[in-house]
Amino acid sequence: MDWITSLPAFNATMNGLSGLLLLNGYRLVKSGKLLAHRRSMLAACATSTIFLASYLFYHYHAGSTRFTGTGVIRTVYFSILLSHTVLAVVVLPLAILSVVNGLRDNRPLHRKISRWTFPVWIYVSVTGVLVYFFLYQWFP
Repeated sequence: MDWITSLPAFNATMNGLSGLLLLNGYRLVKSGKLLAHRRSMLAACATSTIFLASYLFYHYHAGSTRFTGTGVIRTVYFSILLSHTVLAVVVLPLAILSVVNGLRDNRPLHRKISRWTFPVWIYVSVTGVLVYFFLYQWFP
């Protein structure tokens, strides 16, 4: 299954696209375009779900990838990876709560939760792309 080796790039693309959709959704809600906001945020959820399924599939079949960088860059990489991993676990229930409350039109609770969800989700999306570049482009 040679196509499996292309999954890290696909996963990074899904992560990056999710981040762009989140930023777009934020811009749309700030300009009062609530239906477009909803669509953008649901698209972000979809790309994140596709990412997660593909990520789990890839690591089930390919195992883990060792980071080959040394020195200070190794510390930088593992700091990013640790914060990314912890916050990726945290963002999942936050995202579910944000989406559920948004779809139920419970705006006060949606806003309250989304104030935390949005920056964490953006961070996870950006650092996910960074982890890809560290592992597969900069230090393969």
